[in-house]
Amino acid sequence: MRTLPLLAALALVAGAAQAQPGTSQNPPAKTSLCLEVSGAIIPPVCQRPGSRLDQREDICLCSAGGTKVEAPVCAPGQKPPAESKEFEKARREAARDGSLIGDTWQGQPMCVELNRGR
Repeated sequence: MRTLPLLAALALVAGAAQAQPGTSQNPPAKTSLCLEVSGAIIPPVCQRPGSRLDQREDICLCSAGGTKVEAPVCAPGQKPPAESKEFEKARREAARDGSLIGDTWQGQPMCVELNRGR
């Protein structure tokens, strides 16, 4: 008699798990960068997944130096600003608060393209 409520509970949990959208369908909205003092990018060392719940999130460290900064991911079809000394200087100034989210350069978001092959 006790197995019937247990089976019903398992069926309910399995149905709820199947109803959740897959995390691979939605790209992340932000990522981590490592910036040198000049504002140039140093590649971070990232491990995936950062979370058992949201596997789109990476755990990134700036083991080669630099300051860890959050940056927005470019929308589909959007390109990040071209790298230049002027852009690096503007990025360094914008990153003083630890984030590039909401910051722009020449009217363009300071976004980052994700490498799909990581």
